[in-house]
Amino acid sequence: QVQLVESGGGLVQAGGSLTLSCAASGRTFSNYAMGWFRQAPGKERALVAAISWSGGSTYVADSVKGRFTISRDNAKNTVYLQMNSLKPEDTAVYYCAAVRDRSGSYYLNQRSYDYWGQGTQVTVSS
Repeated sequence: QVQLVESGGGLVQAGGSLTLSCAASGRTFSNYAMGWFRQAPGKERALVAAISWSGGSTYVADSVKGRFTISRDNAKNTVYLQMNSLKPEDTAVYYCAAVRDRSGSYYLNQRSYDYWGQGTQVTVSS
């Protein structure tokens, strides 16, 4: 089992920044590719960003490209989502997820992920 705990969410004005963290425990963190997803009210959960076990390969959704950055620190068992230039449409519950993989791949499909955090709310006011 892998336990994932997100933090760093909150209320921010449009144009502001937040950094989300996801702390993992229970298994060797570097054996897992990670992803950040978000779910806005009335919408399906969608991928925001994904990263391989080493951090050498990353993906960022077009909707946040140039504004959001995913990174990880395997020594700290933590994956991050740096969010800049936030917009009201970024308002959502943000989830991190883990899938066991050492191939160097990242995963775009949420069905690929085995473990999920409880989510952290991000609200961007206009």
